[in-house]
Amino acid sequence: MSLLTTLAEVVAVVLVLGAGAAYGIVGVDRLRRLRRTLRGRLRAVAPQISILAVVLLVNSAIRDVVPEFSWLIGWNITGYIYALEGEFVPFVQSFATPPLTAYFSYVYVYGYVFLLVFPLLAYAALDDARPLRELVIAYSLNYALGLVCYVFFIAYGPRNLLSDLVDSLLFTTYPRFQLLTAQVNTNTNVFPSLHTSLSVTVAALAWRSREVYPRWTALAGVLALSIVISTMYLGIHWATDVVAGVALAALSVKLATRWAADDDA
Repeated sequence: MSLLTTLAEVVAVVLVLGAGAAYGIVGVDRLRRLRRTLRGRLRAVAPQISILAVVLLVNSAIRDVVPEFSWLIGWNITGYIYALEGEFVPFVQSFATPPLTAYFSYVYVYGYVFLLVFPLLAYAALDDARPLRELVIAYSLNYALGLVCYVFFIAYGPRNLLSDLVDSLLFTTYPRFQLLTAQVNTNTNVFPSLHTSLSVTVAALAWRSREVYPRWTALAGVLALSIVISTMYLGIHWATDVVAGVALAALSVKLATRWAADDDA
């Protein structure tokens, strides 16, 4: 299966999930108003969207050269991580079953993309621009700070260091997904886990909007927790990467809410 075919599959699944969530969570009335007011609402967050676009472009442009800089100036912390947590990831994988592997693989790929994309629509449908502004700023901070960590910290994932104990369940079960992950990941950029940080960020911001979107709060929480577990279950990240990802999410949300409040002042 080619990269384009796999990408089309992910897009199709996320569109279906997004359509269902749009009508079940956002609601028909808000969606109708959004069609009339979308331009104005995007203008309200245009500066933040521009910053996010620049951050993503920079990430894309220098992704291939980051490992070279890491080896020149970075610190290989893989041994320290293993000394700290030992064989925790193999312990997590000891509970592996085919249904669990299918669930965590799908949630790692499809659920993760849906979790990041859907709140952009949900918050754009609100009259108040602040939730969308907080979300976009938090995304920018996650990617920017994550990139800095990838430059300064070299860390191999458990499937690389403990290949005799840890199975790369995602890629052995669904090899086509490796076509996607190879576009954004290298073997040395697992600390912190951006899957964790971005998922926890979305869940935290969903909690802030719980009065408006209570169903989204519950769904985002379940998806975020599942994605966090999947990163270890699939042998991609250490528990240390997950803890660092949670810390990154907390910092990003705190700064984003503060900066969004300053923009509203």
